[in-house]
Amino acid sequence: MAKDLTESSHDRQNILNNRYALQQAEQHLGLGGMEFDGEMVFTKAQVVTLFEVTDRTIERYLASHEDELKSNGYRVLKGKILKKFKEINNGTDINDGTKTSVLGVFSSRAVLNIGMLLTDSEPARQLRSRLLDIVLDVMAERAGGHTKFINQRDENYLVSALQEENYRRQFTDALDNYVEGNHWKYARFTNLIYQSIFRENAAEYKKVLNLAVKTNIRETLYSEILNLIASYESGIAHELEQASYAQGRKLTQREAESLFASFEQHPLFKPLILDARTKMASRDLCFRDALHEKLEAYIQSVPEADFERFLGEKSRSLEEQLSDPETLAVLKRLKDR
Repeated sequence: MAKDLTESSHDRQNILNNRYALQQAEQHLGLGGMEFDGEMVFTKAQVVTLFEVTDRTIERYLASHEDELKSNGYRVLKGKILKKFKEINNGTDINDGTKTSVLGVFSSRAVLNIGMLLTDSEPARQLRSRLLDIVLDVMAERAGGHTKFINQRDENYLVSALQEENYRRQFTDALDNYVEGNHWKYARFTNLIYQSIFRENAAEYKKVLNLAVKTNIRETLYSEILNLIASYESGIAHELEQASYAQGRKLTQREAESLFASFEQHPLFKPLILDARTKMASRDLCFRDALHEKLEAYIQSVPEADFERFLGEKSRSLEEQLSDPETLAVLKRLKDR
């Protein structure tokens, strides 16, 4: 989907938190700047020239997006630090509209940040377009072109998937042993779990991610989501067994659904569901360009740690993980429990 970086703080921060995209941007954009304290920095005058805007325009954005720009590297130099800066950059015009006793400077990251904000600058518009292309190229390259299964690059995925499969078996056995009805009850109660956690049934989820009908949903879920589903399955299996023994018979589907409704209201799940919804909504929009409309209120920027987790050096394709003897040994121990 088209991204308007001038409007979406989440989309801006997702780019700025992706160090792999930033590395490519620094190589290809050639923004310039001056070296100071181990990084490239820009004065306000340089930013004005770079984006062909007025001094007043930059000041306006500094006022309206102060916290965002500061968090991404804008800072004000004064005292000994400013003196050091002047000495290193002797001969540079640094009196760019501020008092000589203070000077605002932008890191490369902050320059990209303000470039994603400026609406009346053609150079900024071109920068945004190139940034989006760079992000897409980096994502495709580092994820092996399979962002639909980017969840599987997490080193925790395989363990979570195997554990969930074991709890899934307990869950389906409980439905067999303690609930009346035909085989449709499996899909019915599975959808109840999905709807409780991320407000979508299986068909809705597949539509959001544009998955084939026969795709196993669990193969696309993040490890934290799988862990929460496993908790549901284990807990519900226990509750069904207890209720059936108390009644001395199998439960009707209506009774089982009522039990589930009570189960999902347990306070234990509130923080876990909040975390699961936030991770699913935010990661899928960032990595898969997939919007879960029912979870839109939970969208946040994806933290830097997640880019390392799914795109970094430790992230590996499922095939690579399965060829690792250490990983296989862990999986075997879990399967043998």
